[in-house]
Formats: sequence, C-alpha cells, structure tokens
Amino acid sequence: MGVSRELTTFDSMRSLLIGLLGAGALALTACDGADDRTSAGPTIAPTPCGTVDGRGCAPPGKRVDLTRPSFSHSTSITNPLFPISRLRSVVLMGHVEGKPFRTETTLLPGARTVAWNGERVAVLVSQYMAYLDGRLEEVALDRYAQADDGSVWYLGEDVFDYRKGAIAFTEGTWLAGREGPGAMIMPARPEVGDVYRTENAPGIVFEEVTVRSVSETVPGPHGPVTGAMIASELHSDGTREDKLFAPGYGEFRTAGGGDLEALALAMPTDAREGSMPAELGVLAAGSEGVLEAGRLGNWENAAFSIRRMNTAWKKLRAGHQPPRIAHRLSATLTALTASVRARKSFRVEQDAINVSQSVLDLQLQYRPPAEVDVARFHLWTQQVRVDAAAGDLDGVTGDVAVLEWIRDRIAPSLGSARRDIDARLVELRAATDARNLPAAADHAARLGARIRG
Repeated sequence: MGVSRELTTFDSMRSLLIGLLGAGALALTACDGADDRTSAGPTIAPTPCGTVDGRGCAPPGKRVDLTRPSFSHSTSITNPLFPISRLRSVVLMGHVEGKPFRTETTLLPGARTVAWNGERVAVLVSQYMAYLDGRLEEVALDRYAQADDGSVWYLGEDVFDYRKGAIAFTEGTWLAGREGPGAMIMPARPEVGDVYRTENAPGIVFEEVTVRSVSETVPGPHGPVTGAMIASELHSDGTREDKLFAPGYGEFRTAGGGDLEALALAMPTDAREGSMPAELGVLAAGSEGVLEAGRLGNWENAAFSIRRMNTAWKKLRAGHQPPRIAHRLSATLTALTASVRARKSFRVEQDAINVSQSVLDLQLQYRPPAEVDVARFHLWTQQVRVDAAAGDLDGVTGDVAVLEWIRDRIAPSLGSARRDIDARLVELRAATDARNLPAAADHAARLGARIRG
C-alpha cells in the first residue's frame, strides 16, 4: 500500500542536505522502520515512565494503549476526534513567548509504510509547519494510521527545527519499531479517565495524556462545536498542559505556560458552498497591487487600492468570518493602510504580504487547498524579494526553505511544469547558499512568474 514519490533533481539535492544534517532521507521517501518482532502477543509491553525523574505517570492499569492494534485499512483515518484522512489543510494561530505563532498542517499525497510488531503498516503523512513572528520555526512530518478498532496511532515523526533560516537540529525524530513502540494519538471512543501515551520513546520524546472531559462545546470557526474532548498532557520535564480535540477538526487548542495554539480554519470541515465573495477577490488583487505600487513608489495607486480594500473588508466582515483569521486580517490591513500613508516602501511591501496571507486563508473556504498552496508558494517568492532587498540573508534562507516544503504539497498539481519549477527552485537555493542576494531576488521573481504560469 505504500506509495513512493518520484525523486527529481531537487529531491535528490535536498535529501543530501538533510542527510548531512543527520535527518537522512526520511523526509522525502517512503520511511520503513526495522521489524519489531518482540511484541507478537496481544498486548504491548509497558515502557518506563518517560519523565526526567521517572515519576508522574499513571499506573499501567489505567492505560488504554497497551492492547496491540491491528491495521487492515490503516489509511482510512476517520476517528471524529482525529480525522486526518479527511483534513486536507488546517491553519492554527496563537502566540508563543509573546510573539505571533502560526501553523499549517497539510495531508501529503500518497502513503508510506512503517514496520512495527512484525507488520508493515501503511501510514498517512501530515506536514506540520510552524512560523514564529513570521519566520519558519519548525517542520515535522507525522505518520498516522488507524487501527481496526477505530483508535488512531502515531508511528513516528521527522522533526526539523530552524534557526536563522537553516535546520539547526532534528531532536525529537523517532520511528515506531526503531526508537520505541507506536503511540496512540486518540482512542476509538475516549472516556473520562482514559490514559494513553501520544509519544513514547523515553529519552527522545514522551507525552502521556489523561482524558478529563468528552462532552464540551467549544466556539469553532463557524459556530459552536459539540462533543469536544479536553485532555491533560504530561511532558517529559514533568509539566502539564491542556489540549482540546473537537469532532471534525482533531487537535483544536493547546495552551500551557502562557502560550497558545488554536484552530483558525480546517478544510474541508469549514468549506463554504457557493462561489467566493467578490470582496475576497478585491482584497487579493488590492494587496498585490499595493505591493507592486510600493516597489515603484506609486503612492497614488497604492492609496486608491487601500481605499477599495478597506471598503471590501468592511462589507465582508459584516458577515461571519473565522474569528482568528478576521482579527489578523483587520490588524494587518490597518498596518498596511498606515504604511501607505507614511510612504514607507519596505514596510508597505511586508504589510501587503501579511494581508495577502490572511486573504488566502479566507479563500481556503472556497478554493481547493492545493490551489491555495500554489498561491502561497507565489507569495513566498515575493517574501524572498522583500528580504533580499533588505539584505536579510537569514530571512531569505528561511523563505527558500518554506518554498521547498510547500513544493512537497503542490508537486502532484504541477503537471508538466514540475521539472522546470524544481530546477528554478534549485537555482534559487544555490544563489542563497552563495549569499548572493541580488541573484536570489532575481531567481525568486522568475520562479514566481513561472508558478503563476
């Protein structure tokens, strides 16, 4: 059942890079772990408590993840509280250490296999991308499978933490059957008091969850959502945080230590019927027009576009919009309006990109996720140009990494243009690695035009 993707020149070069950094080629190819034939019985042998001091875990008798799962149709992941196979694109927003935090999770095409308990399990891979204050912070490739009883299992992840635009470390990477057993991410029918480990490779990653409630009603992007679950999650350092899961959405909210990551929009759960509102088209065209006007110093055109955009947003927001995205769009549009009035070119360009990001989030309700990701790819080529003009090498390096990861989402939809776009992306990476920012900006402009075509 595993499906491998064709490796292009771009794939091969990045595989080599990641391999040199210690992550191997796990991010790009079918990922197979070593067979674990020691758990042939009907149960999974308990592992020690994975906290630093070895204390704080629930007794084994309370755990619901010690029965060995069987996987007959493992890529049909339909558990209401973790429906990965039905979630094509999810946006979460919040704050970490007082800075804006944003994540995008995307179901990648195809399937992989993981060998665990003497069985080759087909898994789906979800790409998790986290941005802190607008910069790439982390990427994870998470492997999930649904057992025959309806529980969902987490069979490993590849983790890439970024600093100054480059991969700094890969701590937290693990694979079921290699570093430890698989981990239950969601019981089939969770009940209050259930305990299970969502990550269970002591010394690498460890999380143990206790279910506190299964009947909550929470505010969703388009109204109340019933049947949500609240859980308390124990970490390896002994701290706890609350996590909330909601039907049709999966992970809905995480809060702890003053930080927050909360769902803003999930597709297709929040898809809207009918055509996209004309006002979203006005906002999209306007933000792009202001970006170009700012580059050229054409302030009269920029001011005209701003007036149209504010009028369109006022009308659009009078109807119901996903609150977190609406709040972000209002803030960025206000900032863009002010920077146009002040005629600050660099600020105008960055603010216009920020507005475009929120507009694309709202368009996700009406457009196919892959189509929106193509538009996001184009937007990040513009971010490269802005950061290159500012002489920000770290920023450009991170922007190119974002393009490389988004490319993985959209590869199947590129058709005959795939090789050309991959080649141009390789050229952009080479210019960036050579610290040649003018060349990087030029390659980004050409790549942006090509993806538009």
